[in-house]
Amino acid sequence: MNFKDMTIEEIEARKAEILTELDAPEADLDALEEEMRGIKAELENRKAEEAKKVEIRKQVAAGEGEVKESVPTEERKLPTMEEIRNSKEYIDAYAEYVKTGKDEEVRALLTENVSGTVPVPEFVYDIVKTAWDREGITSRIRRVAMKGNLKVGFEISGDDAVIHTEGAAAIDPENLVLGVVELVPQSIKKVVQISDEAYDLRGEAFLRYLYDELTYRIAKKIADTMIAKIEACGTVSTTTCPSVAKITSTTASLGLVASAIAQLSDEAANPVVIMNKLTYANFKAAQYDANFAADPFEGLDVIFNNSMKAFSAATTGETWLIVGDLDHGAIANFPNGEGIDFKFDELTLKKQDLIEVLGREYVALGVVAPKAFCKVAK
Repeated sequence: MNFKDMTIEEIEARKAEILTELDAPEADLDALEEEMRGIKAELENRKAEEAKKVEIRKQVAAGEGEVKESVPTEERKLPTMEEIRNSKEYIDAYAEYVKTGKDEEVRALLTENVSGTVPVPEFVYDIVKTAWDREGITSRIRRVAMKGNLKVGFEISGDDAVIHTEGAAAIDPENLVLGVVELVPQSIKKVVQISDEAYDLRGEAFLRYLYDELTYRIAKKIADTMIAKIEACGTVSTTTCPSVAKITSTTASLGLVASAIAQLSDEAANPVVIMNKLTYANFKAAQYDANFAADPFEGLDVIFNNSMKAFSAATTGETWLIVGDLDHGAIANFPNGEGIDFKFDELTLKKQDLIEVLGREYVALGVVAPKAFCKVAK
């Protein structure tokens, strides 16, 4: 019997008939039991369908299923500047820009309108930063990026602060004398010769070769120039140049660095010791002779710079040791940023299959604080 075609009333009537037929002697109990199972299953199905209809009615009443005026679309996410600068496509375009000076292709890849200097790929920025950090002096000089000539004021002389009691006479105006250091940018250049094969390298391989070859050399020249400027300062401040303290010594004695520290201003809080590597041996010899009784460098960091005269090579009056605070007493101004500019000459050495590459950094260097350094001379 197909219960799906029967009404509820008909099914209930059939249930009553089955109860009556159970008592008949000739009743087929198995068949009647199977029929009752079918009735029960059909009633449960209808009950479930009715519950489903009730739930749908509730959803409609709550506003679900309404037709929206617009269908949401997936939003396209544009790549960030960082993602672009790290992409192979941008790195390849930047390498060609370095070779040719034409920036149309590299700028076309940018999602932002960047005026001025073309952003370098991140790994190139890391190479330049590593070069500055590897060079002990350049890494410690305070670096800024101010356009044009930078003027830095410093105090030549002035009165100390005083304690003033309320109601007492007014304090006298300070007798302040100021000086100004003008930092004028100059080009620091380095020329290398590369083969045609190196020039034909593409993308990251070319940029790594070029920057590794030139950047550290420029950072080293910045350090050497800064040393020369410290050595050139006098022991008395002028209106255009702060003073650098000076002591003399004909021996690399254990107490010499301590004597130099004593000449520094209170503001020179983080001094270092700068010397030629050959001079280091003289101090270590003094330490050995004293059975390591003292540290000749007073716990300060030692930075080597071989543009300075070694102790053994210095003559009377020549500086062979510097103690001072590079972060407080010196500034390097990069008006065009810390990136390196390149120029290529493919003609001069073409018969030798060589190309000259000139790397240039525009930077101004100067001593900007009195007694931030102390020179030791013979």
